[in-house]
Amino acid sequence: MADPEVTIVAVPRERFSCAARSLQSIYDNSEAPFRLVYVDGGSPSHVRRHLSAQAASKGFELIRTEYFLSPNEARNIGLERVRTKYVVFIDNDVIVAPGWLGPLIQCADETGAAVVSPLNCEGSPVHEQIHFAGGGCHVRVEERGGHRGRHMVDTILRQGEQLSHVREQLKREQTEVAEFHCLMARTDIFAQIGPFDEGLLSVRENLDFCMLVAQAGGRIYLEPASVITYLASAPFAWSDLPYYAVRWSDAWTLASLHRLRDKWCLTEDAYFMKQYANLGWRRQLYLVHHGLLGWVPSWRVRVALEKVVLPLEEMWAKWTFARYVRRRAQAKALGRGALSSA
Repeated sequence: MADPEVTIVAVPRERFSCAARSLQSIYDNSEAPFRLVYVDGGSPSHVRRHLSAQAASKGFELIRTEYFLSPNEARNIGLERVRTKYVVFIDNDVIVAPGWLGPLIQCADETGAAVVSPLNCEGSPVHEQIHFAGGGCHVRVEERGGHRGRHMVDTILRQGEQLSHVREQLKREQTEVAEFHCLMARTDIFAQIGPFDEGLLSVRENLDFCMLVAQAGGRIYLEPASVITYLASAPFAWSDLPYYAVRWSDAWTLASLHRLRDKWCLTEDAYFMKQYANLGWRRQLYLVHHGLLGWVPSWRVRVALEKVVLPLEEMWAKWTFARYVRRRAQAKALGRGALSSA
């Protein structure tokens, strides 16, 4: 494709088994010219081979590490290769709707937006249930009893609504936040705010990014003419589980929350207490409740089994994370960093 204005940077989110379908949807449904940089952080061998074959066939740049990457780390690796006016960051479990890319570019051109978010849907069938249609993202300052508190405002609009029911109500509008499932940014905004904060390993990376953009005077828009879906409920492959355990590890989650708190001088309020109390909920929901125990018909039996399985899951998750740390250190020591092939 000649003279693209945009580079798409695809990165791992929490698994690898959706990568082939996601990649194909980009090539099938993107009407505007683009470059593609694909960052593959330690995918299993069958996914690695598929991506390598697709890179050779389609001519995109494939960058691989032999260890897992946090999403912001992967985005920074891809960002270093971007030379176009715009950059789209998209997760490897996202399906794009036909004609998704042009409206993002058009919105940025017409509004001067620094960041443009498509309408985010979730689950299957694709492009039907809304996950995100804008929201709130800022620090609220309160004075109470002589104490000054800084509280995180983090809201999502229209989550769970059916797109067919509200499509006519949706319009291009300014918002405070975008989701990293997919967003487009002006590449030059990074000259003002710097690269993504790799201290945010697992959660709330989008809040930090959007507040930095706003702090730099950039505006964020929702463009509902562009629709994407992330495959939240797609079945897991066994080979997905190690990365999933690392991605949603207690260690990465806690480090991210503490980084957000300290960076923005936030009060450790109910917002943080709720996050701390729910550490590991994603792993337990998808791996235990929907996975291992999803086949058990009796809720009484499930409750009894949970008392045994949940502690075992925590032990396995900690062991998996420790193995990741060792393997990453070994790869670094051997000089096996990000390897690129066009």
